[in-house]
Amino acid sequence: MKMWAGRFEQSLDPEFENWQRSFAFDRRLLGHELAASRAHAKALAAAGVLEGGELKAILRGLEEIGQQAAASAEFGNDSQAEDVHHFVESQLVGLIGETGFKLHSGRSRNEQIATDLRLYVREAIDQARSELAELCHVFLERAERSESSPMPAYTHLQCAEPVLVAHWLSAYVEMFFRDSERLAEVRKRTNLSPLGSGAVAGATLALERAAMAADLNCQGITANSIDATSDRDFVVEFVNALALVALHLSRWAEEMILFSSAEFGFVHLPEAYSTGSSAMPQKKNPDLAELVRAKSARVMGQATALLVTLKALPLAYHKDLQETQEPLFAAWETVRALLPLVRGWMQAAEFDSAHMRERAQSGLMNAWAAATYLVKRGLPSRLAHEVVGRAVQLCLKTNRELKDLSLDELDRLSPLFAEDFYQCLGLDAVLALHDVPGGTAPARVRQALSRARQKVDLLRENVHAHA
Repeated sequence: MKMWAGRFEQSLDPEFENWQRSFAFDRRLLGHELAASRAHAKALAAAGVLEGGELKAILRGLEEIGQQAAASAEFGNDSQAEDVHHFVESQLVGLIGETGFKLHSGRSRNEQIATDLRLYVREAIDQARSELAELCHVFLERAERSESSPMPAYTHLQCAEPVLVAHWLSAYVEMFFRDSERLAEVRKRTNLSPLGSGAVAGATLALERAAMAADLNCQGITANSIDATSDRDFVVEFVNALALVALHLSRWAEEMILFSSAEFGFVHLPEAYSTGSSAMPQKKNPDLAELVRAKSARVMGQATALLVTLKALPLAYHKDLQETQEPLFAAWETVRALLPLVRGWMQAAEFDSAHMRERAQSGLMNAWAAATYLVKRGLPSRLAHEVVGRAVQLCLKTNRELKDLSLDELDRLSPLFAEDFYQCLGLDAVLALHDVPGGTAPARVRQALSRARQKVDLLRENVHAHA
């Protein structure tokens, strides 16, 4: 029986009926629907709508539905259920009889789906932050193990300056920290209960909304019934946060693809996450990284789809809002699959430290250090830049590095050059020159790693406490 059929004389067109059903995807919300229904049932009992025996029967029936769903994946194969709310009601009535119909007293599917989605997003955020904590842990472990290993850093994809490998890896840790913090902020705004909002104007029964919110471990209740039943800001925020996670994973993937190529040779692809060519026997392809790069586009597209779906909806609930569910589910399921795979890849990959060190000492990447040498001797920065630029020109024409230029050649460019100039060009000296908070000087990187370790450990502790 349809939950709304009383007003209608004709049955639905069969093709339309099947097409408009949402149970195929909103069945993911079953556990949250059961939790919200338990809270509502208790509020109905407190309001005198349910007798004690009826409440017990409903709670027992809801528990049994949950147990059956956990025991068998086939349990939810219901070709008649319009949505997860209809499914639960039908199952409940089948288990306990007409008393099951009383559960819908004083509520609407509009508030039910708003509640279920908030509970789903809250749970997904906790899982996402847990996965991000573990990913940060792995990146930080690799950074800590790299110790003083150097590598080239790039701007415009051109060799720029040498940095420590640990400094490079820590950049990703910072990205994932921000992702986790964003998700925590979204969780605060998500963790409110719409129960008691009714269809649009509020419940028609004297339900204790705060008690239902507490039952669901929500921080409070939504303030306005019109907003509560039509709000999907929390879905948009969550998927936008996931899009940034995906963006960061995609940037990482691009670097792994580049750095594992023969032209760079910094990373050896882990065979457990790579495939070969059906035609060229020598190939080892970075499939995981390529798919991460590609799948990130899905999440960004789903974020856009949500905004476009919502942008012109007048208040309050519309069937259009049903279309916000699949982008939400798809975005989270994509990111949820990516995070542990990237973690495994990072644990298995090998860096060619010797080659990275060799490359960090070539390509004139100590030019800024050379200019700084002149600045410290009183030459204005712009003029020092010009002098070293001419020295670079000489190196490029003669296929040399700055350290290969004679003092006589340097003196013709500026009389400020002296014998101690060559000491500032060594790799250790160039790295140590960046001695500011957030810089790549070894002492600063050690400090940064220590602070990051504290944050990672605290993050892991906090998110596991939510689990």
